[in-house]
Amino acid sequence: MKKNASIYIAGHRGMVGSAIKRHLEGAGYTNLLLRTSSELDLRNQQVVNDFFASEQPEYVFLAAAKVGGIMANNIYRADFIYDNLILETNVIHAAHVFGVKKLLFLGSSCIYPKMAPQPLKETYLLTGPLESTNEPYAIAKIAGIKLCEAYRDQYGKDFISVMPTNLYGIGDNYHPENSHVLPALIRRFHEAKETNQSSVTIWGSGTPKREFLYADDLAEACVYLMNHYSERELINVGTGEDLTIKKLAELIKDVVGYGGKLVFDTSKPDGTPRKLMDVSKLHSVGWAHKTSLEMGISLAYQDFLQHQYVER
Repeated sequence: MKKNASIYIAGHRGMVGSAIKRHLEGAGYTNLLLRTSSELDLRNQQVVNDFFASEQPEYVFLAAAKVGGIMANNIYRADFIYDNLILETNVIHAAHVFGVKKLLFLGSSCIYPKMAPQPLKETYLLTGPLESTNEPYAIAKIAGIKLCEAYRDQYGKDFISVMPTNLYGIGDNYHPENSHVLPALIRRFHEAKETNQSSVTIWGSGTPKREFLYADDLAEACVYLMNHYSERELINVGTGEDLTIKKLAELIKDVVGYGGKLVFDTSKPDGTPRKLMDVSKLHSVGWAHKTSLEMGISLAYQDFLQHQYVER
């Protein structure tokens, strides 16, 4: 991408989109196309087409999505599949119709089968049943991957799909019911410290293992892949390292400075037992993460303290 190329970031106010925006601006890209969801409803095909027709973006980062944790995915199943299917379909099709040079679609590690071998290789897509709690969201993301493949196959479009692992960072969602595990724990430990609670209860057994990537590292990877990767097959983006939820909780507890006990509620679901990305393909392309988990959590907690994202 040339520094003056017109680049549309769909979802620029979300955690991932804002990280991509920061990275592009820091790297000297000067022609970013940005619209809020109120200015451009990606679920409306006509307004999406009108935007692409008038602005003629050369590159698209498709980071817009309806996202949430286990509870949100399980409760709002119809919303998660409908919103994600329609917005990605509208953007990808418009990118084809209006001659976008390259599009990067951001998926999720939940696209892989629940009991897939570990670490998760790109070739494991569609080889087994999905985790039931977030199946609608996962199916929408799989559809996005297949859309990119289909437009490449039929029309020769340079549309690529990137599958990030669990993300966290600046501007994360700290809602008490709709957030992912890492930001949820940051909020819970912070509030427990502030109110002198003797213990914090955590969903599940604490034994599932998860991998976490700092969102600004993902942003750097996305820009790198936009410039250096043009294959049909999706590509994983992660650290290649994981830890148990219990270890994660202990790490966040230390960063926040909470001195109470951890209690694990085994009546609540654990979700997938393990989700570790195989990032050998990513490393072979020439990119690897830079931010350690402890450093990333410290940066995320500082951002939380500064902005108090408590009711998003």
